[in-house]
Amino acid sequence: MSYQKQPAALVVTAALAGSALLLTAPAARAEVQDVDYQCRTPIGNKGAVSPIDIKSTRSGAGHKLTMSFQKGVSSSPVELGKGAMKPSAVIELGGADKGTVTVSGPPNAEPVPANTPIKISTLTGTYTPEKSGKVTFTAGVLTIKALGTTTTCTPANDPKPSLTLDVRKAGGSDAGSGSGSDAGSAPGAGSGSDASDGARDTPSGDEELPRTGPADSTLALGTLGGTVLLVGAAGVLWLTRRNRAGG
Repeated sequence: MSYQKQPAALVVTAALAGSALLLTAPAARAEVQDVDYQCRTPIGNKGAVSPIDIKSTRSGAGHKLTMSFQKGVSSSPVELGKGAMKPSAVIELGGADKGTVTVSGPPNAEPVPANTPIKISTLTGTYTPEKSGKVTFTAGVLTIKALGTTTTCTPANDPKPSLTLDVRKAGGSDAGSGSGSDAGSAPGAGSGSDASDGARDTPSGDEELPRTGPADSTLALGTLGGTVLLVGAAGVLWLTRRNRAGG
């Protein structure tokens, strides 16, 4: 009966190995960070804290980034009419890759009343890795252009990264895995340095953007765990047949 216990032990070992892979695998992270923006306006300095969320969707060899402001920043002494305000910002890269990615958004869709926090629209851009490894994405300088003036808002509290991705250099066999949910479709551009909107090629409108995030890592590792179990099962079948033939 010992030969029956040996295959059973192999199955248990294979199952434990698959579980260990799932539990120990590193995952990309996306975290909302509070950013203390200190703004230099034409009429003086103003400040406001806004939680910033940066998310990613893989797009070919690059990643489309979405930067969202959960609270308004700065204000205007006069009403800003519809379409009068145009925001943009930079996202600072850290870790394996260095530089910045420029993201931008559409003009304000609704009038902004005087002396009220300016709601920043969702900003989007494209990041193309120039290095392979773990890369962090942190909110940088915000620029607001309105009525012929420019307001510059600089993070004063040294915010932590809002997003961390494991990436591969563009042109490699894999563009890396991302974290977060779908980003918007309006392209900015960036790859380790400042760039303007549309500076890099983007996929056609018919191309479906792969979803990235922790779920992808879990799926891949689950597949690997399943493979380990299948190999263990094959070993069990071989041992069983050999023992029966020997009996």
